[in-house]
Amino acid sequence: MQERSSVAELAKVLRAELNRYSPGEKLPSSRALIEQHRVSPVTVSRALAELVAEGLVVTRPGAGAFRAVPRTETPRPADTSWQTIALSAEPAGDQVPRSVDASGVVATLATPAPGVIELHGGYLHPDLQPERALAGALARAGRRPGAWGRPPLEGILQLRAWFAREIGGPGGTLAASDVLVTAGGQSALTTALRAVAAPGAPVLVESPTYPGMLAAARASGLRPVPVPVDADGVRTDLLADAFRASGARLFVCQPLFQNPTGAVLAEERRREVLRVARAAGAFVVEDDFARRLVHDGAPALPPTLMADDRDGTVVHLCSLTKPTSPSLRVGALAARGPVLDRLRAIQVVDSFFVAGPLQETAVELVGSPAWTRHLRLISGELAARRDTMVAALRHDLPALAGSGLYVPPGGYQLWVRLPDGTDEAALTGGALRAGVAVAAGRPYFAAEAPAPHLRLSFASASGTGELTEGVRRLRAACDELGIPVD
Repeated sequence: MQERSSVAELAKVLRAELNRYSPGEKLPSSRALIEQHRVSPVTVSRALAELVAEGLVVTRPGAGAFRAVPRTETPRPADTSWQTIALSAEPAGDQVPRSVDASGVVATLATPAPGVIELHGGYLHPDLQPERALAGALARAGRRPGAWGRPPLEGILQLRAWFAREIGGPGGTLAASDVLVTAGGQSALTTALRAVAAPGAPVLVESPTYPGMLAAARASGLRPVPVPVDADGVRTDLLADAFRASGARLFVCQPLFQNPTGAVLAEERRREVLRVARAAGAFVVEDDFARRLVHDGAPALPPTLMADDRDGTVVHLCSLTKPTSPSLRVGALAARGPVLDRLRAIQVVDSFFVAGPLQETAVELVGSPAWTRHLRLISGELAARRDTMVAALRHDLPALAGSGLYVPPGGYQLWVRLPDGTDEAALTGGALRAGVAVAAGRPYFAAEAPAPHLRLSFASASGTGELTEGVRRLRAACDELGIPVD
């Protein structure tokens, strides 16, 4: 049984047994709980911590754990109505009010209830995460001399050099001095947006695109302007029009295994993106989030846009989080010219630096033989899970898996077109009642959505059997709502 499940189960048992004790009475010792429930000391410690957080138990160092004494007074509810005005008021002249809507991101980060199959997540299932390799890397990192001291503001040189080789490719077009270590991809993306575009400015984005990018842009006071994507990536003919019409000086794109469509930017469009951006005097933020999620049997990967850029047009960002664990929040920003100083300044102001032990853990991980083995493993597993989900869709939901379904050579999701008129909210709600969590397509569009969609993840489920069952449950939800899927 996984540790997280053991903790939840023990906390449930202890919660039910609390009525056997009077307020203030001592609970059994940790040793007694370990022996009684046959769990580890860590499980007992974490379960008690849950009860402490709920106000049911108090702990006293050296004395043990006690049932909490219930409060006799009900606290007076605070009157926070004044905040409505304070948070809504915008200074005179502001044309783009800042909003912070994280609902599209939260929908894919939320942990579903027990028994619900997770087809909406954006991370590898724990069975695919290199937990043993991460634990070993963390243990070795903690023993490195100076690991717990203050790291360089730009990041540990060894890690920056590794990222430079990964981003620049075999041609060696990037130096370690061109790289900043960041606290994951989302942090890097927010820093890049703030560094390149001033509040109120337009920013060109792919349509559809990652909801976390739209949320970060709007929270920074930027105006996302959508540019359509097809099976070959962003429509570069429309990109030039969008630059002219909006006056934007920034385009954010995911050229490889784009989220949510899975598209790979075609070779001729790669060149055109850089040409159009240079002509507009604009930056391209390249979000290379999924390069290490390539599927077994996929064609050779194209180089990064950064590797082909000689004029400082591209600001590149990537992360180790997607191919490893949600908690290994280590990424990189790469750029050339004055924009690199701006990126560095914003990151220092926001967070000073990325924790040294976490950087050292990343160095240990990517330098170990386990890293290459892990990448080979997930390459094969993701391909198998993708094919299983496609087969299940064709069997149970043939109308959604027709000729228009794009099967990506990498990444972790399928972008499924729903019949016209489908109520996405009703379907996601019905799917949840049927025992499967899926992501509605609307949050992926910066403006009006041209059609209803679902994003289905094949990485967050526990295996091929769960994927097949998840699609079957989605079919049941469609039948309940009368959505034509045959």
